[in-house]
Amino acid sequence: MQTLTSVKALRSAISAEKQAGKRIAFVPTMGNLHSGHISLIKRATELGDCVVASIFVNPLQFGANEDLDNYPRTLQEDMDKLLGAGTDYLFTPSAKEIYPQGMALQTQVSVPDITDTLCGASRPGHFVGVATVVSKLFNIVQPDTALFGEKDFQQLAVIRKMVRDLCFDIEVVGVATARNEDGLALSSRNGYLNDEQRSLAPQLHATLQRCQQDIIAGCHDYANLVRRCSEDLQGHGFNVDYFAICDGTTLRDITSQSPEIVILVAASLGNTRLIDNVTLTLNPAGN
Repeated sequence: MQTLTSVKALRSAISAEKQAGKRIAFVPTMGNLHSGHISLIKRATELGDCVVASIFVNPLQFGANEDLDNYPRTLQEDMDKLLGAGTDYLFTPSAKEIYPQGMALQTQVSVPDITDTLCGASRPGHFVGVATVVSKLFNIVQPDTALFGEKDFQQLAVIRKMVRDLCFDIEVVGVATARNEDGLALSSRNGYLNDEQRSLAPQLHATLQRCQQDIIAGCHDYANLVRRCSEDLQGHGFNVDYFAICDGTTLRDITSQSPEIVILVAASLGNTRLIDNVTLTLNPAGN
């Protein structure tokens, strides 16, 4: 595995791989890697001949009161994991390399509508930061396919829309959420939980599953389901940001044309914000 820090060096290396006829698969990350990230790399080895990963803690997507300074940085451990999983190139740029004129003068990418709700409503500017850095990384790497975890469902939806709208010739692949045995979705932020909070955290996924089963059983009173599930989580000690049942493509209200339903939640235990989701294919009109 080659580790490169400059845009010029990475472009030169990937250009040689492309000239050799190789298909480029790309996995962008912010580091502090867990087995969920490694599942993305392993899937990338199946979809591409050359696997590129990036580690960049993107300051543009963090709000003023968020945990940029405390975000865990574990580069050497991450490099060992990426090497073992089959990564060919690791891109670890500095903020100066990505934003040479600083963030204030950086051209930004805004994806309308789909970023107005859910995490977009709770974290103003977050998805502008995500869309901007991902578009820059896409232009730097020029991958054939890019892989993202489905845990960050809204992020994946935003990137897919951006790719369509800006005509990127890139296949965006979602990879199923990796979980602990108790159902808790793997996340770098799980490390912030104390023992009591960690014992409560699996209730997030369990509540999503109960809601999913209620819909499958024929309950389409979504407002009541949302209220009940939110109350259940609050009863377990969560501070619920949102619990939502949405169209899986638009993240708006479900209609008779919705091909997929997604149930999403963001809730905090103490100062740790957790997100999760489940999906189901169902005709919500019951026809």
